[in-house]
Amino acid sequence: MRAINLPTDLLRAFVSVIDLGGYTRAADALGRTQPAISLQMKRLEELLDAKLLAHEGRELKLTEEGEALAVYARQLLRLNDEAVAKLKGRAAKGQLRVGLPTDFSVAFLQDSIIDFAGEQAKVTLSITCDLSRKLLDLLHADDLDIVIALLARDKNPYLVRSWDERPIWAVAKDFPVNKSVAVPLVTHPEGCEYRRRMTAALRAEGRDWRVAYTTPDIGGLQRAVSAGMGVTALTRKTVLPDMRILASREGFPAMEPIHIGLFYKHQRLSGAGLMLVDSLIARMDEAAEPAPTKASAAR
Repeated sequence: MRAINLPTDLLRAFVSVIDLGGYTRAADALGRTQPAISLQMKRLEELLDAKLLAHEGRELKLTEEGEALAVYARQLLRLNDEAVAKLKGRAAKGQLRVGLPTDFSVAFLQDSIIDFAGEQAKVTLSITCDLSRKLLDLLHADDLDIVIALLARDKNPYLVRSWDERPIWAVAKDFPVNKSVAVPLVTHPEGCEYRRRMTAALRAEGRDWRVAYTTPDIGGLQRAVSAGMGVTALTRKTVLPDMRILASREGFPAMEPIHIGLFYKHQRLSGAGLMLVDSLIARMDEAAEPAPTKASAAR
């Protein structure tokens, strides 16, 4: 098959149209005319033989092919811009607003951000922790620059990379498990994907449950579980030494995996932002659960 090269100027125009919400705004940001941006989009679609953008009323939407390309386009542009910044010796500076989810293990991500801040004295960081859907709303409104969040169930237009994490059942080591009583859940507020997965798994198992403790804070959730308030869903990185993991034989079936994503608008992101993104991707790749081998999958 003949190799197809995707010019970065076409990818930059494509991502700018997405991030800025239209051809005219993309043209202004890139110093081009609106017809020039339209021609670039047409050229990109011709190269890939795919429709990438479609109008729904007055709103511009990504097609399925467009959403798939957007993920690759952001990665290619990030590598391109990082290479240019490194070779030209540009220093990181400015303010970065980062969103981290309360419904995912954020401690190791906070460590990565703190390390970055220590290395980049001219960068001012502001971190917001909230439910994933709220963080994505803030990114959409340009109130955050970079977000780690659980993937939405429909469209994820600013997605750059994604990882899978399977939640596990955790309880205090001395907590008595009684299958004849309703499971006391320690959970984040309504709207949390971990909460939804816990209740869905118990419902499928035919087990009753009740909410024993609700907190928006991962630390508060961990303390409540350690104190014996009930059962919760955690990632392996947030299980504390005084907890134990519950198994399916105890009436706690496997939960659906969580899909975590890194999101940003490339056109809005500074060189400092790209450097932090690179650090976060490296940390998330290190933390990702290894894919099962053929031998383990066969067990």
